[in-house]
Amino acid sequence: MSDTQDTRYTSGWTDWVRFAGVILLVSGTFGAIQGLSALIGPDAYYAAINGSLLLFDVAGWGWWNLILGGLTFLTGLALLSGALWARIVAVILAIISAIVQMILVPVQPWWSFIVIAIDVLIIYAVVAHGRELREKK
Repeated sequence: MSDTQDTRYTSGWTDWVRFAGVILLVSGTFGAIQGLSALIGPDAYYAAINGSLLLFDVAGWGWWNLILGGLTFLTGLALLSGALWARIVAVILAIISAIVQMILVPVQPWWSFIVIAIDVLIIYAVVAHGRELREKK
């Protein structure tokens, strides 16, 4: 009988990559719910900001959120399995999310900054330590 151990080193960041996968699952679910509610809901979404009025086409916004939510959910599942393509797509989705949140800072500043911080954490975890998750399997 052999008493060999696996000498590959994995840091605690593999758990953060799993965290990123779970956050993508939750974000995808919320995005899909937002998309469905926008498609089923009223004809216009608006926000008043310092005397300005921002109007959005709710149907287009709803479809965008529904598609992006589904893609984010599937990416989160694949990221948990250690797929290389999921790491790439997760980074792209986190970058898109951060850019969208920068646009929404005037409407919801605290929420936007929190989401941007989580997006940065996802990007770092996946880029710097995503390979370790694949090697650990």
